Amino acid sequence: MSDIPASELLTLVIVMAAGGALTGLLAGLFGIGGGAVTVPVLYEAFRVLGVDESVRMQLCVGTSLAIIVPTSIRSALAHRQRGALRLDAVKRWTIPILIGVAAGAVLAAQAPERVFKLAFVLFSVLIATKFLLGDRAWRLGNELPGAVAMAGYGFIIGFYSSVMGVGGGSVSTLILSLYGTPIHTAIGTGAAVGVVISLAGTMGFMVAGWPVQALMPALSIGYVSLIGMALMAPLSVLTAPWGARIAHSLNKRQLEVALGLFLLAVALRFVVSLI
Repeated sequence: MSDIPASELLTLVIVMAAGGALTGLLAGLFGIGGGAVTVPVLYEAFRVLGVDESVRMQLCVGTSLAIIVPTSIRSALAHRQRGALRLDAVKRWTIPILIGVAAGAVLAAQAPERVFKLAFVLFSVLIATKFLLGDRAWRLGNELPGAVAMAGYGFIIGFYSSVMGVGGGSVSTLILSLYGTPIHTAIGTGAAVGVVISLAGTMGFMVAGWPVQALMPALSIGYVSLIGMALMAPLSVLTAPWGARIAHSLNKRQLEVALGLFLLAVALRFVVSLI
């Protein structure tokens, strides 16, 4: 890799640290892993560092998932202290999520980046619309469905999260809300789901990147940059409880609108990159 001016390197460190802090806030506030923040920040950092374009996006996704591990744990614990977490849903989803993560990791290493961006935009707009309208007509039931439907939902959550480098909180929150789970509990459960996804996804991307280890920056294991994780994870863990505190200070409707607007903003960012 080419030499990087000290001033530019300092800027990268500051940006990555700020991205980590924002990731933690979002994890606590919305129960999401923050991949929508970490992936673009890491992409720019790795571009400046001269990481080969053929592996850059995969490295961003893998590193993002690694950063989400401690962040999701901290966020889930903060929500659990407030009684806003459904462990029964997490247990029913764990195995299907792991299968979905494995399938997504295989696809993410091969499919065109544009396809995933488009899917991310469409799904984000769908979820945002649901929360912004706040219409009970969207509800599919007052209780979580049976084993087959829950397994299917779990696979979708894991697959989507793996290819996008996110914790799956937005998807799991939507599903839980469709079945009558209060928004605060849905968000807390989404944070716990992020723990399962990020652990499995991180290991998967480490293994998937071994064949191209020579293209990775220093101190990387497969598609996971330990340097990127070290710069972003500590601040994300620190700020996650702050986000949870903010979430529980808002009422149901305020939190739904905030989540909907956030997802629209994320979708817009990806639309711009597709033009």
